[in-house]
Amino acid sequence: MSVLPPDLPRLRTLITYLRGELGRAEQALAATKAREAATARQQTPPEPPAWLVERSIGAGRLPSRLHTGDCWDTGKRCVPAAAEQVRRLLAEDVPACIHCRPDTALGVLE
Repeated sequence: MSVLPPDLPRLRTLITYLRGELGRAEQALAATKAREAATARQQTPPEPPAWLVERSIGAGRLPSRLHTGDCWDTGKRCVPAAAEQVRRLLAEDVPACIHCRPDTALGVLE
């Protein structure tokens, strides 16, 4: 047995009511999505890493240059690194960026 009314006028009334409810539900969904998007935009971006290693082009992708995390002269081939790793690479004669001078920031002299 169906829970829907058997006559045409009440079915039309029910359909009108349900269309209205669907519209209100869709409006609530859109408003919630907009609030969540606004909240996501307001969140602060993550802190940049303290040290970066720039990799070379090619199969080996060896370290080619070292940077501080806030250097403006970094490329797309940079990966985050720990201070100990940067010190080790400086000792292995990987050049430091001439703009941000990570060797000076770490207290390592050339």
